[in-house]
Order: sequence, then C-alpha cells, then structure tokens
Amino acid sequence: MNPAATCPRAVLVYKSVHHQNTAQVAHAMAGVLGAECVSPDECPYSRLADCDVLGIGSGVYYGRPHDELLQWVRGMPEEHARDFPIFIFTTSGLPFLAKLWHAPLKKRLARKGFDVIGEFACRGFDTWGPLWLTGGLNWRHPNERDLQRAQEFAERVAAAVPAPA
Repeated sequence: MNPAATCPRAVLVYKSVHHQNTAQVAHAMAGVLGAECVSPDECPYSRLADCDVLGIGSGVYYGRPHDELLQWVRGMPEEHARDFPIFIFTTSGLPFLAKLWHAPLKKRLARKGFDVIGEFACRGFDTWGPLWLTGGLNWRHPNERDLQRAQEFAERVAAAVPAPA
C-alpha cells in the first residue's frame, strides 16, 4: 500500500545535529505519512502551500529546540495559520521534560495562530557537556521501540487530518 495515497500531504521540517536521533524519528514518521523530510534551510515557506499537515522536530540543545528551527518558525507567515495543523516532535536525553522542551515552539506557533494537534518525544543518545565522559545518556536510542512509537504517533496524526480529495 502506498502511504501517500491514504495520508494527508505532509512535510516534516526538522533539525538533527549531533547523533541524528531526530532524523531517525522524522524518517520513521515520514514512512507512515508519505512525507517529505527537510531541514529548515531547505524549506522555503512557499513549499508549505500544498501541505495538509506540518511536522516540526528537533533535538534538544541547551534545554530548547535548535535555534535554526526556532528562527524558521519565527519567520513562518501568519497567513498559513489556518491552512494546516502542526505537530511537534523532539528527541532528548530527558524526554520526560518534553512539555518544557516544546514550550518555545508552541508559544511561537500559538502567537501566529497555528493549531498544534499533537506532540511526540522520545529518548535520544545524549553526550552533551560532561555526559560524554561517562558515555552519555540513552545509548542506543532511539531504538526500535522508540521508532515504533513514532510510527504509531504518525498513524494517529494521519487519522486526525483529512487526506486530500
């Protein structure tokens, strides 16, 4: 079955730097949604014109999403606010703090009038600061179970957003 035939048109804009944790999650979700995965610098806002749902994802750097992604969100034209819903996803060493990590993105999106329909977070290999001395946190994450959860989340997103006619 072709996922794109039954799913909304989706674009996943993400930033994944150190260990490619978020890239793994983005590609797992994209497989379900038939989505295109791009970095903020590869995604002019005009590319969102035919989008039915937008995923915005990042690793967590110094307690917040990557600055490049935050800048991209800051520049999103407000006229797109009613065109498509958005979901957020992150990977971090401490995913139980996801509400805190997602807050800067959610606040910027809400100010522009965007509707955030869901959030996903999972563990990612983290060697920030002194953690590299001990081998880091969450070695071997995201793992198969994390990626399965990401796919299940993407299935719920696809079910919540009408597919194009």
